[in-house]
Amino acid sequence: MKQYSYYPGCALAEEGFGRAFGASTLAVNKFLDIQFMELEDWNCCGSVPYDTLHETASFCICARNLALAEKNGFDLVAPCSSCYVFLSRTNVYFKKYPQIKSAVDEALKAGGLEYHGNVKVRKVLDVYVNDIGYDTIAAKVKKNLSGLKVACYYGCQEVRPVFGGRDHPEYPRYMDKLTMALGAEAIPFPLKSRCCGSSLIISEEASSLKLIKELLDSAISNGAEVMVTSCPLCQLNVDAYQAAVNRKYKTDYHLPVLFFTQLMGLAFGLPEKELGLEMCVVPARKALAKIGDRG
Repeated sequence: MKQYSYYPGCALAEEGFGRAFGASTLAVNKFLDIQFMELEDWNCCGSVPYDTLHETASFCICARNLALAEKNGFDLVAPCSSCYVFLSRTNVYFKKYPQIKSAVDEALKAGGLEYHGNVKVRKVLDVYVNDIGYDTIAAKVKKNLSGLKVACYYGCQEVRPVFGGRDHPEYPRYMDKLTMALGAEAIPFPLKSRCCGSSLIISEEASSLKLIKELLDSAISNGAEVMVTSCPLCQLNVDAYQAAVNRKYKTDYHLPVLFFTQLMGLAFGLPEKELGLEMCVVPARKALAKIGDRG
């Protein structure tokens, strides 16, 4: 069994908006014989709002999670794209800038902790692709996804190479190859690493809706029946705000937006309830009706 430390972050926590990502990930992990061990007493990474207000404090609270993970001795998996970026950035800056290391060391010491920079921060997709592999995943598929056209949406954060991303920053392929290993068709999707607007949907709704519309336009015009993503905020924006886009632009989009782990679970024949499909705003049942038993 492969083991990893696990940082769910606020989005994947019990009441978080990305809890379907967490549920489907753990269900797929069990099927693949992977164990994600949740960090005991983890804290919020702070994300963009906290970093904007107090950058040094942001490094310190992220470093606390890294220090907890270092005790376990395993790679730290952070599914949320924002969590991944801020934990990874802290890791990079801690090693690169002495003044940041000094501030972090002092803060951790006050809390009875220390960090030596030995944790590797990773994404769920990275673990599946590089530690498990496409061939192993393909061999475990039980449902026929042939003919299902999927737009793979990575978002703008996790592909950033400066923080350790392994995929191509402008034209990533990990999720596309994984989708094809599951038996589905990964359609061309030129906007796969574009921003969805993130939390600007709260303060600058019009701008965010424009970005979401562009994503939907690109995916649907290329034949997508389903969009899959690895970012909780991307999933929330493109899924939950389709109705708002339709009202504003007089469109009629009904594109299901799933987490890639939900698609994996379906291909593996796992129960839909375990995968959190009922949490999707745009129903996926019609698009997924073509999925059948292999044979």
